[in-house]
Amino acid sequence: MANAKNTKVPAEDAMAAVSALIAKAKSEGSIQATELTAQLEKLDLPVEKIEHIYDTFDAMGIQIVSPELEIDLDDADDDGMGMGDGDIPMGDEEEELIDPVELAAEYNLDDPVRMYLKEIGQVRLLTADEEMELAKRVCEGDKAAKDKLTEANLRLVVSIAKKYSGRGLHILDLIQEGNTGLIRAVDKFDYTKGNKFSTYATWWIRQAITRAIADQARTIRVPVHMVEVINKATRCNRKLVQEL
Repeated sequence: MANAKNTKVPAEDAMAAVSALIAKAKSEGSIQATELTAQLEKLDLPVEKIEHIYDTFDAMGIQIVSPELEIDLDDADDDGMGMGDGDIPMGDEEEELIDPVELAAEYNLDDPVRMYLKEIGQVRLLTADEEMELAKRVCEGDKAAKDKLTEANLRLVVSIAKKYSGRGLHILDLIQEGNTGLIRAVDKFDYTKGNKFSTYATWWIRQAITRAIADQARTIRVPVHMVEVINKATRCNRKLVQEL
């Protein structure tokens, strides 16, 4: 039986909780993925706020530790991931996702990126009720429902993938990897917990993209946790150059 929908946390309380979470992670230098998602579960934040928290951790050099980072993706078992099914809450707030048509303007008319963005821009976003109904049908083995839920969230993948451009992979490759994360999220999402799919899927999309960058963007494979260390060192070096 589905849980009751979570009550939205007041903005001031949410900000205080996020600040405390960041302060704790900063003092320890890392945070467990399970702990992070458990805290986010209480806040009912929109996707762009969740992304901001992840970006803040990245900028501060705070590692989000997950068992997935210790094993190769090819050998990974879905049940061994750092986050359980449906660990992030469902809410009514409409996400401010990127407009594929506007983003397409950044590319040439004959660019396949532009064609793809125009195509997914024609897919209508789902209402909360439609999303829940599709998720229920997915759990019952309805492939058509799985395809529809996936297609309706493709622009979420683009919104996240765009932030990783310039890190060694073409935007289409980033989108493709993000789509694999989205598909895994669709497979593992548990609608009975009353959680918000788009926020839950953000984790899987980011994990797929960052792992692809570590695996494919270099001649020598660099572990994901070392990519974070290298990025931190690069930022420090850039800061020193500016100061000197």
